[in-house]
Parts: sequence; structure tokens; C-alpha cells
Amino acid sequence: MEAISVFDMLKIGVGPSSSHTLGPWRAVQRWLRELSAEIDPSDIDHIQILLYGSLALTGRGHCTDTAISLALLGHDPVTVPVENIRQYVSDLERSKSVDIGNHWVPFDPVSDIIFLKSERLPGHANGMVCRASLGERVLESTYYSVGGGFVVREGDENGDAQSVTLPYPALKAQDFAEHAARSGMSMAQLVRANEATWRTEAEMTRDIQAIWETMRDCVYLGCHREGILPGGLNVTRRAFALHRKLMPPVPYSSSTEWLRALENQHPHFNQVIKWVSCFALAVNEENAALGRVVTAPTNGAAGVIPAVLMYLICFCEQAISTRQIHDFLFVAGEVGTYFKKRATISAAMGGCQAEIGVSSAMAAAALTEALGGTVPQALMAAEIAMEHHLGLTCDPVGGLVQIPCIERNSMGAIKAINAAQLALDGDPASAKVSLDDVIVTMDQTAKDMSQKYKETSEGGLAVNISVRVPEC
Repeated sequence: MEAISVFDMLKIGVGPSSSHTLGPWRAVQRWLRELSAEIDPSDIDHIQILLYGSLALTGRGHCTDTAISLALLGHDPVTVPVENIRQYVSDLERSKSVDIGNHWVPFDPVSDIIFLKSERLPGHANGMVCRASLGERVLESTYYSVGGGFVVREGDENGDAQSVTLPYPALKAQDFAEHAARSGMSMAQLVRANEATWRTEAEMTRDIQAIWETMRDCVYLGCHREGILPGGLNVTRRAFALHRKLMPPVPYSSSTEWLRALENQHPHFNQVIKWVSCFALAVNEENAALGRVVTAPTNGAAGVIPAVLMYLICFCEQAISTRQIHDFLFVAGEVGTYFKKRATISAAMGGCQAEIGVSSAMAAAALTEALGGTVPQALMAAEIAMEHHLGLTCDPVGGLVQIPCIERNSMGAIKAINAAQLALDGDPASAKVSLDDVIVTMDQTAKDMSQKYKETSEGGLAVNISVRVPEC
């Protein structure tokens, strides 16, 4: 049975897209490692990267070329100084060469990243070929960015699957529910037991805390930055103005002090709704500006889980400990694995239901357990959230993760909270639809959906609104 860690589902990276930015970045890093193990880098005369399908159609707007350039320059998405990204790319455009194994290889990102918009590789909508020329010899490797930063090399049937034996393996939600019923353990306890296969308790705490801090800091930065988002749509950041309107005049100088100030507020219902929207908008505005985010499970849906977690910490009438924050993230990540295993978390394959829908389901389950719900209630909440995202298309205007993507995160967060409340007052034993039923339905819907609604910018809002952007 495929084993996927929570830390595979929740990755620290750079916006704006996990499948179009983080995935290609990781693919090129992997290619360089494999290439260096096979040949002497000093024999390379030239390199090219060919993009197909959705990577070609929306890759410029999703900064795929930027990600590839940064990977070739030796930067990593977890550690690259995001404020320097544009300068790094600009320098490469001037130098037209990259250092591979202490050997300078000609590479012009303008001409050597090739967008083959009318072609599609058979393995996935997000296909790419990495090509190295060594005199008359040409070496090629094909990779697929399959969503959420996961990368599969052509011919690698196992993809990202890990060959480990988990104490509580689960291909589907029912498997996990049965483990819970037999053991009497909560979802978070079961997930922690599985994660111990990969990490010690101390490592788990360290790594999940890094995920939480990245989320928290991203929300904070997004709430305190104003201006116009890059890309040509001239979208104004809205989280800044909304935050300024909602935040009382209390002093703070860091994200931790800000969070403590928020915890002391007791807003009315309509203000809570605005705050949740503000949190989600903040994250995805940072994402659109190549900020550092957590794929949850993707960059395009990165705002949902942090917004719901912030709601839990700040506005629910109970004190939330650091361990409860960690448990929230463990539960959310676990639910995401069921969609990854049995459907897709790639908008290029399943539309936006595979991103916002999945993130809403993840957040709903996590919130339900955090508020005292049972395992069946948590899974019921995930089902409710996903059921009401079925059929959601991905139609980014101008190939940018801005319209309608940023607003959709706020909608996904609100739906998650609503789903959790319904589940907490519901009886899972009498539910007519299970989470597994809805995952199968989502997969079938994805396969039936027209290709133009799968992150191609060839349908929906992308062709029906008057705003246009020049191709980068």
C-alpha cells in the first residue's frame, strides 16, 4: 500500500504554483543529480527544458520558467531568499550560462525553456523534458509534475510512493476509520504513530513546527503588505486594507506578538468571517508574489488550511496549545493523502476541485477533531466540504494564480468551517455519502471534465472576462 507522509503533503516552497513552480523546480534538481551521476558535467555543451500541456499553456503566468532558472542556478525553494528571486533570474538572462558541476554550460532562459503549447505528453498534463547535449550525443529525461510538488520520472511506476510499512496503513478513509475503531485512538494519534516510521518524536515536532511557523509568517506578511501583484493583471492586494480595518490599535512587532493580540479579540460573527477571508487572501497574495508558502496540498490552495487554523487559534472559545496546532496539521495532511492516492491533487488533471476542494476537506476534518469531534465526524466533515466543491473548474485568467484563485481560498476556508460545524452536530452513522464515495466521484468528475477547464486558461473566466495580460 502506498505510504505518503504528512510532510509530503505539506511542503515549504515558493509561489505561485506547486505543480507549475515547485514541481518543475524539484524535477530539474533531480535531473541534475541523476545527470551528474551518469556523465561528467564538463562534457555538456548545452541544455534545454521543454514544457508540454498545462506547463506550456500556463507556465509563464505560473513562473515555471523562473522555477527552472532558480533550480539550474542551484537554489532550493525552502531556503532561497525570496526577495532576491527576480534579481537571480535577471542575472541569468544576462549571463546566459549556469554552473553545473563547476562547469559553465550555455543556457539562455529566454530561448532554452521551450513552451510547446500544442503538444502534450502521455503521462500527465504537466510534462517536461530535460535535455543535455554532449557533442552529437543527446541525453533526455522526462518528468511529470503531478500536483502538490510531487514529481514522477517517466518509467518510474512507483512515483513518490515509499516502500515502508506503516502500523496503520490506509488507502482510503474507511481503512483509517477502522484503525481508529479498533485502537480507540484519535486521528492525530494514529497519524503520529505512522509518522514515527520516518521520524523521531523530536524530528516530527521540529518539522511540523516549521510548517506552522511558515504558515503563520505568511499570513502575517500578507496582512501587512500592500500594492499591486506582479504579472500584468494589476490585481490590488486586499488583505492589507481588510486587516487595517479589522485590527484594533494594539502594539506588536512580530508575527508571534500579532497572533497573541488576535487571540485577545472577541469579534462578532460578521467580523470573524472577514478575518477568515483576510487570512486566506493574505496567504494567496503572498503566493502570487512568489512568497514562501506551504503547499496545503498545493500552492494554489495554500490559504485554506492556514486560514482555518488561524480561526481555531484566534476565535474558537478554547485555548489551543502548540501540540493541538501540530495535531491539526497532522490530521489535515492525512486526509489529503486519500485524495492523492485515489484521485488527484492536480488542477491540470482534475480542475480546482482537486486543489481548493481537497484543501477544504483537509481543513474541515482537522477543525472537527480539534473541536472535539470523533474520527467518523472528522471524516464526515471532509466529505461535506469536498461534496460541495465537486466540478469546480480551474480557469486562471492570464495563466496567473490570481483570478479567481485568491478569492477561492477564502471561500474554501469558509466552507471548511461550515462543514465542520455540520459534522459536529451530525450523526455519521446516518450519513448517505462517505468520504470515500466523494473521492471516487471527484475522480470520475475530473476524468469527465473538459480539458479546457484544467489549468489551461482556455475556458471559463480565462476567456470570458475583458481583462487580458501580455504574455511574459
